[in-house]
Amino acid sequence: MKQALGLKSPGSKKSPGSAPSSGQGKSKRPTTVGELMRIQMRVPESVDARVRRALLRIGGGLVGRRIESVVLPLELLQQLKQSDFSDQQEYDAWQKRNLRVLEAGLLLHPRVPLVKSNNASQRLRQIIHAALDRPIETGKNNESMQVLRSAVMSLASRSDGSLSDSCHWADGIPLNLRLYEMLLEMCFDINDEISIVEEVDELMEQIKKTWVILGINQMLHNLCFAWVLFHHFVSTGQVEMDLLYAADGQLAEVAKDAKTTRDPEYSKILSSTLSSILGWAEKRLLAYHDTFDSGNVYTMQGIVSLGVSAAKILVEDVSTEYRRKRKEVDVARNRIDTYIRSSLRTAFAQASL
Repeated sequence: MKQALGLKSPGSKKSPGSAPSSGQGKSKRPTTVGELMRIQMRVPESVDARVRRALLRIGGGLVGRRIESVVLPLELLQQLKQSDFSDQQEYDAWQKRNLRVLEAGLLLHPRVPLVKSNNASQRLRQIIHAALDRPIETGKNNESMQVLRSAVMSLASRSDGSLSDSCHWADGIPLNLRLYEMLLEMCFDINDEISIVEEVDELMEQIKKTWVILGINQMLHNLCFAWVLFHHFVSTGQVEMDLLYAADGQLAEVAKDAKTTRDPEYSKILSSTLSSILGWAEKRLLAYHDTFDSGNVYTMQGIVSLGVSAAKILVEDVSTEYRRKRKEVDVARNRIDTYIRSSLRTAFAQASL
């Protein structure tokens, strides 16, 4: 993947796992992909061990069932007790986080739209609101847990028209896209943020196993990955051109997807994402004399290319007007002409003051 995208890896620099918080005198590379994922996501070993124990117990009860038929936050609430935590405060915070995940996935951003008359949604809102003031008892045979389970499963089991038995608790937009973005961020070395870890292919293989739970497909993956590469370039100081060129290259895959689908939901996400990228680029290009100087002019070519790529997809594949009229529009030439004219007008206006 690094070769395909033209990305660099840390090489001789410090590897994941060498952060001071590891508590070890001499750092060493993770021995498993799971350990690497834990380190990359900054999950403490104690938390990882606790969740693994709970997942083993959950897995033991999945006789003849697949993991996507389970609402994981609900099962974790039932499997982990206060005694599994160092103190009551940590347990309370953990419980609230899981309830917030259920709220986000089932009430705020459900895959299947809610109707106002849904009793389960009203019950779940009441339970979550009450739990913010006073933690609920989560024992298997506890009445409050049974009420919570009934409300959650009623909402998560609602069909979206497919024939699968998947539970819909993390596959609503934009929650699933945000969760997937956080997973993709794992690919960047925590000790060298502009570099991709050596094991990126193994990491990506594991990340893609979440598609069935998060409702992600190849098209959404391509779009999310393009956004993550772009966002990482911006957030790390706009100095690593490999990230910018990789984002631009990934947009080429997005362009192919956009030409082969007319999914209105995907088009909405595509339009929003590309509009953000194009807006960022044009803020720098419509008055490029103010943006670029001898210290950063080397970034201009990459930003122009990225902006033009985003604009071409928006005009040629998202715009219904363009598809209807089928005009021969040279998007690249038009955008660059706009950048030049706008920047010249701005420069002359400033010179005349």
